[in-house]
Amino acid sequence: MHYPIRLLASLFILATVTACALPRGAAIEGEVIRSQNNEDAAFSVVPITRDNVAQLATWPATGWEGHYHWFTRNPGPKSNVIRPGDSIDLVIWDNQENSLLTGVQQQNVVLDGIVVSPSGSIFVPYIDEVRVSGATPDAARRSIEEQLRAVIPDPQVQLAVTSGPDNSVDAVGGFNAPGTYPLPNRNFSILSLISNAGGISSSLQNPLVRVIRSGESYGIRAGDLFKRPSANVILRGGDQIIVEEDERYFVALGATGTETIVPFTQERINAVEALALVNGLNDTRGNPKGVLILRDYTRQDLRADGSGPVKTQVVFAIDLTSADSLFAARKFNINPGDLVLATESPINSVRTIFGLIGSVVGVGNSLDGS
Repeated sequence: MHYPIRLLASLFILATVTACALPRGAAIEGEVIRSQNNEDAAFSVVPITRDNVAQLATWPATGWEGHYHWFTRNPGPKSNVIRPGDSIDLVIWDNQENSLLTGVQQQNVVLDGIVVSPSGSIFVPYIDEVRVSGATPDAARRSIEEQLRAVIPDPQVQLAVTSGPDNSVDAVGGFNAPGTYPLPNRNFSILSLISNAGGISSSLQNPLVRVIRSGESYGIRAGDLFKRPSANVILRGGDQIIVEEDERYFVALGATGTETIVPFTQERINAVEALALVNGLNDTRGNPKGVLILRDYTRQDLRADGSGPVKTQVVFAIDLTSADSLFAARKFNINPGDLVLATESPINSVRTIFGLIGSVVGVGNSLDGS
């Protein structure tokens, strides 16, 4: 008669000892941070609150530089300028009978393919070196005409420019039609290049646009480039443009809606957005008081004065049931390489134990009734 009661008491005692040993899909919060107070603990635990979230934003960035570097728009003059390496075609008209440049019954002389020297000048007969680098084609033409008046009373000059390496840009990779593209004018923008190069390859996920200029690299996500008119910068001769996939990611594990590697879909992702990307917490398993973000710092990042991490491994804790922590989580950015761990509710283990107890009690009642 008292068999089920005695069994129930025994199972209850057993449950208090073995609950944490039951198979689970995620860790319990206490298991992760239990040893934080040990002197030799390898990590520290930092709750995210509105009081400290601004300070946490100043901590060293991990996994990347902290933001993409882009430059401001600089339109420059309306016309393109001549640069070293460009090719100049000249047609000089002279109607004199005894012209120094033209022959008998010849009204003009054609000088094709004159390459602008590294010093920025070209050779024109009878006036020697003429500096043209940095001038617009029209300004260079007027300069040559002016200097020719010393030997020709009324010269007329036609000038055409073919862009050389310093007046062209390279669409290196990530385009449907990569190649070298001459700059048609000084207002040739990066969006114009993308259009001329056939657009960005559809095979790239989360494309990132990079411009290599004078040994410096500038980057912007393609989506931001298309949305922000001010980001449509003017290209310069020699620029190299590469479109590649944004390789940043974070890892979601535990009692999240999805356990996976999550690519960054925008330049910055805060903690709340990160949870939304993995479908939040598992309704039946997740512990809203125990969302943990695990991050690694280098020894160079450590700050003894408290202005930064004091240990190389930091666990940031978020309590989604607290308005203070929840608002702060919206201002706490996830870094590439972070591990977002949704811990499992300890109630889950208790439910499992009582489910087992209920099953056994049911069996005991059946035995008593037989």
